[in-house]
Amino acid sequence: MRDALEVPVLMTRLFVASWETIFHRSCMMFAGRCSVAEYQLMMTEKLAAMQQAAIATVTGEGPDAAIRPFLKAAALNAKRLRSS
Repeated sequence: MRDALEVPVLMTRLFVASWETIFHRSCMMFAGRCSVAEYQLMMTEKLAAMQQAAIATVTGEGPDAAIRPFLKAAALNAKRLRSS
């Protein structure tokens, strides 16, 4: 049963962390406080997560391994942006 719930739980955690990150970054953009470095981070973190997810998919690590790079980036961003 635990394995059957792993992917839905990861997806839920990704949804929440992504929503929080998007919210904070949108507020920064609307306030004119979003730096060039933050815009660059938005691109580089997604490219890195896509690369890691592709490797996990090709090597047959399973769907949870393909979700984890996105979750890690979103959770770290949410935490960082929450405290700023």
